[in-house]
Amino acid sequence: MFPAIGARWRPSGQLLLVIGLLLLLLGTALAVITSAHLTREQYARLQRLEQEADQLQTEWGQLLLEESAWSSPARIEKLAGERLDMRLPDVNEAEVIRP
Repeated sequence: MFPAIGARWRPSGQLLLVIGLLLLLLGTALAVITSAHLTREQYARLQRLEQEADQLQTEWGQLLLEESAWSSPARIEKLAGERLDMRLPDVNEAEVIRP
């Protein structure tokens, strides 16, 4: 059962197979752990980006409202009259230029 003293011990094929399978199992377990960790990190990043996208969408809506307020025709006409002394010409002052 035990090798004689001084005899060389050689592992059997089954022992090598078991050791190899254990190493493969360990490698697979580490790969699963790493994959699960990376998945959690990426999901957390996705949630942060979705929240940021929602905030940017809200800001975009506010900017569109602000733009429409600043560019309303009534406001532009009022500012043109106040700041640039512009006015609509009378019918008699209008000239039609033909090419």
